[in-house]
Amino acid sequence: MKPSFVAFALIASVSLTTTAVSPTFSADAPISDPQATSALDVVTLKDGSVIHGEVVEMVGGVLQMKSALADDLIKIKWSEVSKLAVSHPIPFHLKEGTVLVGTAEEGEPGTMTLKAGPTGSTMTMPMDAVLKVNPVVQPPVIYNGSLNAGYSQSTGNSQLRNVSLLADFVARSEQLRLTLLGRYVYGDNAGSLNVRNARGTIKLDFFITKRLFWFASAYVENDFLQNLKLRTAIASGPGYQFLERGDLNGMFKDMTFYAEAGAAYFNEDYRDNSITDDRASFRARVAMKFDWPLFDGRITLYHYNEIFPSVQNASDFFFTMDNGVRMKILAGLSSGFQVTTRYNNRPPAGIGDTDNLYLLTLGYAFDTTRKR
Repeated sequence: MKPSFVAFALIASVSLTTTAVSPTFSADAPISDPQATSALDVVTLKDGSVIHGEVVEMVGGVLQMKSALADDLIKIKWSEVSKLAVSHPIPFHLKEGTVLVGTAEEGEPGTMTLKAGPTGSTMTMPMDAVLKVNPVVQPPVIYNGSLNAGYSQSTGNSQLRNVSLLADFVARSEQLRLTLLGRYVYGDNAGSLNVRNARGTIKLDFFITKRLFWFASAYVENDFLQNLKLRTAIASGPGYQFLERGDLNGMFKDMTFYAEAGAAYFNEDYRDNSITDDRASFRARVAMKFDWPLFDGRITLYHYNEIFPSVQNASDFFFTMDNGVRMKILAGLSSGFQVTTRYNNRPPAGIGDTDNLYLLTLGYAFDTTRKR
């Protein structure tokens, strides 16, 4: 065997051996990143529990944190937090009114060290000196509402025409909430009137506390087929906001619900007094409003009712209720279906006590509430 061939064989053997034992790196192989854990925020509770994840916000004494193990939102009482470390700059609102934007480092139990950017200056403070962490800053006044309309017409053997218009508007500040509701429905058959109803509500709520409020409202209604020229109800009393956005988790996170009760002056003027005399009385007013936005507001279920029982005779009452669903189609374009029920246990002679309206509409909805 020639020496050159032997040398070549030895070099090839060494090369193959080296390739076999050398470490290889694959895109599929797990790579240990020492910064992966340190990039997470850390919350240490007073009972010694340690939670890793991402601090979302702390509002109303409740810290919300996204878990590192799952995409779930964890709610923790701020009073139970012993130490806090936040790796990404976020705003810290202090009780004294100062807002510091920066990161947080663990300090002694019950304290934390804020590192303000971009100066890098540090400040150690007790945990209870912090009022809010990374809150969503809402505009001074939030507006939401919708305007929806429906129309149908037939010609030929039938001459039917139906028109409906629905509108609602809510303006909310920290202490005040203005609510406007309106509806107009018209229908005829070859010029013969089938239905003509108009209704409106205006209500102002003054919030005494975050949940407790005092309302003043006015309800007006006209209905041709009920011989009703004008029904009015002026009311005032206390109310309570049982559910506000963010009180619940998951699919219930945007649910709102309030109830209110008060005294009302109730008056009914009729077009033809030979059928029924005008009526006026002092009554109570009980109302509830429920909204349940689902799938980030793409579908909203709602319920609203008002009950006016007589204080002289509890069996004498007027009741109105709206149930419906609103669906976003594209941007602000929306469609809706609503069922309105009205019940009057003392209707004029020859008129039924219950009316139901079924309305399918198309329109525009808006909401200026800022979301994370």
